[in-house]
Amino acid sequence: MQSIAYDRASSVEAAVRLGHEPGARYIGGGTNLLDLMKGGVEQPQRLVDVSRLPLAQIRALPDGGLRLGAMARNADTAAHPLVRSRYPLLSEAIVSGASGQLRNMATNGGNLMQRTRCHYFYDTAYPACNKRQPGSGCAAREGFTRMHAILGASEACVATHPSDMAVALAALDATVVVHGTHGERRIPIEAFHRLPEAHPEIDTMLAPGELIVAIDLPPPMFGTHVHYLKVRDRASYAFALVSVAAALALQTDGRTIREARIALGGVAHKPWRAHAAEQMLAGQVLDAQLFAQAGALALQGAQPLRDNGFKVPLAQRAVARALNSAANSPNSPNPANPTGGVA
Repeated sequence: MQSIAYDRASSVEAAVRLGHEPGARYIGGGTNLLDLMKGGVEQPQRLVDVSRLPLAQIRALPDGGLRLGAMARNADTAAHPLVRSRYPLLSEAIVSGASGQLRNMATNGGNLMQRTRCHYFYDTAYPACNKRQPGSGCAAREGFTRMHAILGASEACVATHPSDMAVALAALDATVVVHGTHGERRIPIEAFHRLPEAHPEIDTMLAPGELIVAIDLPPPMFGTHVHYLKVRDRASYAFALVSVAAALALQTDGRTIREARIALGGVAHKPWRAHAAEQMLAGQVLDAQLFAQAGALALQGAQPLRDNGFKVPLAQRAVARALNSAANSPNSPNPANPTGGVA
């Protein structure tokens, strides 16, 4: 039996001070960390409970954006009137994740900090896992790789990031607000999570002891033509084989794309932004064939493993389908393809 110190933080500053100690981990809803502790994957020496900190507010920002408190529950965030009306893409993504019971417990900050669901990471019977034990190897590379990464992987790790919420946040250009021993700093969501490279044990760009206090969304640009598509093995409570957050901002003619956002989940160690495909769509007229081209461009450079080659065409079609659904939203006066999807 391993002894664990427990502290309930009374303030953000107190939490950071305690969290900076060796072996300390923050705990909010605990929906991921407690599972990892039970399985022996995580063995913190100290738990710093931040669940009582006043970080659950969701409020409008002076610039027209929105601040999501780190301790706001996922369910409350998805149901919040400002999120539903201004950022429906985020609402769709959150509701597609986990189960209702878990969304009622899981926090926004914890969602960003959840670790991969790679079977070889979770099962300590496999000693070779660079995320658990740096330098030990990657059992997944020689194992069953159906769920694993096709983009941005390395020799050290082929795991994928499990969050749906983070994929939508990547498409919406969110910013993660963190507090540490040197005060507050802001990290663009696209830079928050790391690719594995040679150090897959480091999931994020957080410094030791830094605590997520909020997630800021910019003023809404994509309120109408958005869609979150999650392809999975069953209709609920399953992680994505491939997911796509698609958002389109149109010119006043209702047909020409002014800006596009595409982020993918289930394909990389972090939410994957398809910048080249976004740039290709800008200035183009809504068209199903154009969306198929965007799907192909989004998967350029993919390197599938033995068991997940199907993910490449699946992701290409998912991108095209998500874009088509975004273009054909109920409020669209001139749908690109009224007869249905292109996947």
